Amino acid sequence: MRIDILSLFPDMFDATLGQSIVGRTQDDGFVDIKVTDFRQYTTDKHRHVDDAPFGGGAGMLLQAQPIFDAMDAIEQETKDTYPKGRVILMDPAGRRFDQDFAMELAQEEHLTFICGHYEGYDERIRQLVTDEASLGDYVLTGGELAAMVMVDATVRFVPGVLGNMSSPMGDSFSNGLLEYPQYTRPADFRGMKVPEVLTSGNHEKIREWRMRESLKRTLERRPDLLKTAKLSREQQIILQDLKLDLDPDAPK
Repeated sequence: MRIDILSLFPDMFDATLGQSIVGRTQDDGFVDIKVTDFRQYTTDKHRHVDDAPFGGGAGMLLQAQPIFDAMDAIEQETKDTYPKGRVILMDPAGRRFDQDFAMELAQEEHLTFICGHYEGYDERIRQLVTDEASLGDYVLTGGELAAMVMVDATVRFVPGVLGNMSSPMGDSFSNGLLEYPQYTRPADFRGMKVPEVLTSGNHEKIREWRMRESLKRTLERRPDLLKTAKLSREQQIILQDLKLDLDPDAPK
């Protein structure tokens, strides 16, 4: 996979995307990440990439010209090795980024992220875009942090990155539920003991315990997720029991 990132602050990405799993992913050749400072493509002699909006208004807008020229350069460089792929604009009004979105992007061969700054974008930039994405209902000073989060979450689903693909598929939200509690050695730490079922060696009992704990944690912390989660018949029965435990008077 090739990932291109357009940013006015390329140094922000070095310390983050060059470390840990994302860094190893690049070293191992699973993902090629390139950050482009689109200021170098401006034709303004003062190297400005923003200007005041037509019609007046607060703030400054990113100009279309530097973004278009930077995209042209990326397309020219990658045309023989990668398809154009999806172009994601970091925008508070965009689609909310989540685990499903990350899994979706991980299927692509080429992704390009455009990180904005200032008050907004010249509307014509959106002609280059296939997706607009947001981390949530708040505004950041720029799109860099959002792009880092999206890249980190996405590359985990690229085949080979984590070795065992069952690992990311067991993450919270991957099946619509929060992940069950997990423990490691020692089995007894300061009087806090690992649940006996996990050391029993009974794989069926362990599976049932994990399913129940996942449902319990979701019910307690994120009950909104249960409205859209696709539960098996077994999960539905367990969930009903959990609800009765919390509220014995609840309708059966």
